[in-house]
Amino acid sequence: MNVMNVTARTMKALAAVLVALVITAVAGPAMAYVVVVTTSIPLPHTSDEAQIETELDSAVNDVLAHAIAFTPTVVRLEILRVVANRVYLLLLIADADGEKSIETFSALEPSLAAPSDLSPESTPRLTY
Repeated sequence: MNVMNVTARTMKALAAVLVALVITAVAGPAMAYVVVVTTSIPLPHTSDEAQIETELDSAVNDVLAHAIAFTPTVVRLEILRVVANRVYLLLLIADADGEKSIETFSALEPSLAAPSDLSPESTPRLTY
């Protein structure tokens, strides 16, 4: 009877290992692409909104054509800043799986409202 218990336990362990191997072999990692890209254009010397929009669209299309190698489902302008004679754009670009990741992380983090105190003492420092 003791030999039967050992054999049964061995067979259960072997079956569990086999199931784990099959799951590992079949399941592949999910690939989610999320990219933050900074680009800039010269500050337009016009007040024509249509021309400014055309120049901004051109900069975004240039990034989509040359800086990423996946088909995005989300292209979001995060920040637009004018510094000296340049307009800087910070773009968030993601595919469908990346969009799901963004939604998941957005649900986990607190409000993205601008902090009221931006002094160096209150600003968190990150070290990589």
